[in-house]
Amino acid sequence: MEPNLCFGISERQSFFRRFLQWMDLLDPVNLFISTGIIEKSRQLLFTTEDASKHYWDDQRIKDAWNRSLSTVHPDSSKLIPTFFRPAAFLPLTAPMVVLLLMPATGIKSIASTQACFYAYTTPFNIINGNASYSHGPVERTLLGAGVFVSSTFFGLIPHLFEMKYPLNNFWLRKTLPAFLLAQISAMNVFASRSFEIHRGIEVMDKEGHVVGYSRKAGRKAMRETAFSRAVLFGTVGLLPEVFIHFFKRTQFAPKSTFSLVVMRLGCTLFMMGLMVPVSFSMFPQIGQIQCSQLEEKIQSSTEEKELFYNRGV
Repeated sequence: MEPNLCFGISERQSFFRRFLQWMDLLDPVNLFISTGIIEKSRQLLFTTEDASKHYWDDQRIKDAWNRSLSTVHPDSSKLIPTFFRPAAFLPLTAPMVVLLLMPATGIKSIASTQACFYAYTTPFNIINGNASYSHGPVERTLLGAGVFVSSTFFGLIPHLFEMKYPLNNFWLRKTLPAFLLAQISAMNVFASRSFEIHRGIEVMDKEGHVVGYSRKAGRKAMRETAFSRAVLFGTVGLLPEVFIHFFKRTQFAPKSTFSLVVMRLGCTLFMMGLMVPVSFSMFPQIGQIQCSQLEEKIQSSTEEKELFYNRGV
C-alpha cells in the first residue's frame, strides 16, 4: 500500500495538527531533496511497523514522512515535478497575486500577469489532484490548455471593464478584484479536475483496498479543494485592503504614498504566507465519506460504513 495513502487513512488529524504538518511540508527545502534521499525515506517507512503512529514522537520518522508526503503523489506513487510540489506554491504564486491585485496600468501588463498566474495554477491543480481515474497525457494537456485560456479570459474581463468604466465606490473597487480572483480560482479547480466527476475516483476501505470508482467522491473532492482555494485568494485579496483602509485613519499611518504601497505589499505577502497552510489544512488530503452517500454499486460491494479517497491539494 502506498505509504502516503496509509498515512492519510490512519492519521485522522485535527485542523491544528494538519496546519503544523503543512508548515513542515511547505518548507522550500523540500524542493531540493534528491531522489536518493526520498527513496531512503520511503524505504524506512516501508520497513517501520506502524510508521504513521510515530510521526509526532520520532524525529527520524517524522522527517521521512515529510519528505515522502511533500514529494510523492499518493495515487501514482510518482515524484511530483519540483516546481509543482506544494512547497513551490507559495514562493511562485505570491508575487503574481500581488501584481494581480494592483491597480490596472495597461492591457499588456494585466494580460501577462493573468497568463502567468493561470499558466502555473492550472497544471498545479491537475498534477496535485486525484490521479486514480483513467486518462491519457494528450487529453490532460488539452484540458489544461482549455482551462488556462478560459481562466485567463475570464480574469481579464473585470479589469477591462474597470479600465473603461472606473468604479467610484471605494468598497466595491477594493473588494471586487478579491471576490473575482477567489471565484475564478475556484472555477479553475473545478474545470482542471473535471475528469474526476465524469470518470470517478478510487474509493478505498481502511486497509487501502480499492472498492470502486465514485463520481460522487470526485465531486466532493473537487468541491472541498475549490472552496479552500477560494478562501485562500479571497482572504489574501480582501484583508490587506481592509487593514490599510482603517490604518490610514490612525495617527500611526505614514504620510508618503510609497510607504503605504510597501505596507500593502507586506500585508499581502504576510496574509499569503499565513493562508496557504491554512487553506491546505481546511480538509484532510485523504478524505473520508460515508458509504451510504456513494453509488449503489459501491454500497453493494462492501460492508464498510466509511470509505476514503484522495482529495488532492
